[in-house]
Amino acid sequence: MIQLEQTSEGILLPVQAHARARKNALVGNHASRLKVSVRQAPEKGKANVAIAKLLANSLGLRPSQIELRSGSTSTKKVFLVTGIDLTELRVRISTCLDDDAL
Repeated sequence: MIQLEQTSEGILLPVQAHARARKNALVGNHASRLKVSVRQAPEKGKANVAIAKLLANSLGLRPSQIELRSGSTSTKKVFLVTGIDLTELRVRISTCLDDDAL
């Protein structure tokens, strides 16, 4: 199960990042994190931007609703998601993954 955390600012979404992948995709659940693959190399924050963009597009959010909170140089990242409730975010992630990752 992906461990989403509700805060006063929004929802913290833990991500396991895989840069230099074959394709951009939400892959599944990895150690209670959403595994995300992007083609972009992890240079100068380019992969972080690609991950945020992929999350926004895949989850039907505006880019301004996704913000990297921690892990800018790590494969383990945490994004803040705003403007959506926890239940709806769970549904959207589950729909993208088409399984019971949540």
